[in-house]
Amino acid sequence: MPFSPPIVLTVAGFDPSSGAGITADIKTIAAHECYGVSCITALTVQSTQGVRQVHPLEPGVLARTLEELSADFSIQAVHIGMLATEPVVWVVADFLEAAKLPHVVLDPILKSSSGADLLDVAGTRLMIDRLLPLAEVVTPNLEEAAAISAIKLSASAAACTAGGIAASATASLAASVDSMRAAARQMHALGAANVVVTGGHLEKAVDLLSFTTGRGIEQELFKSDRQKSISTHGTGCAFATALACHLAHGRGLPEAVLLSKAYVSAAIAHAQPLGHGAGPLHHLYRMHEPPRRIAAVAEAETSHSRA
Repeated sequence: MPFSPPIVLTVAGFDPSSGAGITADIKTIAAHECYGVSCITALTVQSTQGVRQVHPLEPGVLARTLEELSADFSIQAVHIGMLATEPVVWVVADFLEAAKLPHVVLDPILKSSSGADLLDVAGTRLMIDRLLPLAEVVTPNLEEAAAISAIKLSASAAACTAGGIAASATASLAASVDSMRAAARQMHALGAANVVVTGGHLEKAVDLLSFTTGRGIEQELFKSDRQKSISTHGTGCAFATALACHLAHGRGLPEAVLLSKAYVSAAIAHAQPLGHGAGPLHHLYRMHEPPRRIAAVAEAETSHSRA
C-alpha cells in the first residue's frame, strides 16, 4: 500500500525570494515527508536584502480558503506564520476554534530581520489573546518573546509598536538563559501551553523548551554551535514548520524540537550563497546529499512549578 504522507497546513505570507514564508514552508514540509497545503495571508515585495512592501489579502478570501482546505483534507498539523493585520488574525483564530485541528504551531512573527513590521499592534494584541491559547506550541525568538511579555505588562503597549517594545526588552532578555525562562513563564501565564524560545543569534545557539506537564512547568535547553553563515534568512520559519511536521509524524515535543533544531543547523551548513543580502537556507539539502547529522545536544535542566 503506498505511503500516505501527513498533511500539514501552513498559513503565512508570500516571500518571492523563497527564503521564508509559504514557499519556504512548502519546501520544509516536503523535506520532512509530509504533504503541504497553504493559505497565503499577505503578499510582500522583498528579496534577500529586505522587505519593501506588505500587502495583506482580503480576510474573506482567507476564510474561504481555509474552509475549503479543511473540508477536503485531513490536516494533521498547522503552522501559523506571518499574519500582517488584526483582521487576518481574527479569521485564523475563528477558523482554528471551529476546526479544532491537531498540532497547531504558532510562530509569532512581528518584524522582519530587516526591520519591516509584519504584524500591526492591534493584530499582535489579538494574537496574544486568541491564538496563544489555541496553539500547541509557540516559537518566538528572543525579540518576539520580549514583545509578547511586554505587551501584557505595559499599560501603554497599545501606543507602542511591537518593534519598539522588543527593542527595549531584548538586551536584558538575551543576557542570560534565566531571562528566556522568565519570558517563557510569562507566555504560559498568557495562555500558551508550550513555548520554544529560540536564541539562534546568541554566541552559543540555545533554544529553551518550556512545556506543561502534570507536575507543572518543565524546561529543557537545546544547545548547538552557532553556524557562521550569512544564509540565515527564514530560520524561524523553517524551525516552526519542521516542528509541525515532526508533531504530525507523531513525535513527542522534546524530540520534535531536537530534530527541528538539527534540521535548521544542517540546512544552514548546506546553504549556498544566493542573492546580495541574507541568503536562504538549503531547505531541500537532503535531496542532493546523504543526511549529515548536526549535533544539537539537549541539556536537560528541568525545573518544576505548580499553579
